Amino acid sequence: MASIFGHWLVAGSLKFAFLPNAKNSKLWILSYTCSILPDMDIIMFAFGFGYSHMFGHRGFTHSLTFAFIVGISVTIVFFRQISSSSKQFWGLSFFFFLITTSHGILDAMTNGGLGIAFFAPFDNSRYFLPFRPIQVSPIDIVSFFSAWGQRVLISEIIWVGLPCMVLVSISMLFRLLKKPKHENM
Repeated sequence: MASIFGHWLVAGSLKFAFLPNAKNSKLWILSYTCSILPDMDIIMFAFGFGYSHMFGHRGFTHSLTFAFIVGISVTIVFFRQISSSSKQFWGLSFFFFLITTSHGILDAMTNGGLGIAFFAPFDNSRYFLPFRPIQVSPIDIVSFFSAWGQRVLISEIIWVGLPCMVLVSISMLFRLLKKPKHENM
């Protein structure tokens, strides 16, 4: 898996790029939570589910179906004042879907594990992306504070941090160019 820092960086960058005017702290907290929510599947080890089981690590909670359910559920629960028939509701649902999906995409770019069950519960096949430059992160905290964790952070600075910087820069440039000329003076 990618580290919590990599997932949070993507969530923050997507929030900045797509919802720059939303100053709501609830939105930030939900964005960061959705970005790491798929890793809640590690508790399934305690219930006897193996890694390769559909409910094991990188299984159902890393799927597009799960991300869709999370996107809509988060919007329904935390933004009750927004009508489910509005563009704002579906925009927020898509935003949370995108952030939750980003977790599986980052994990599919790592160099370890069994792959991601993107299509669970319909298909438990595990997939990686063809390009896998991110060093897989250790699950336990102690191992993270070792040479292994250092390699993870370096690979994420390059393969997650730099693309996030590009996304944020492009979104800033786009907003700057979109402003009326009298505001730029």
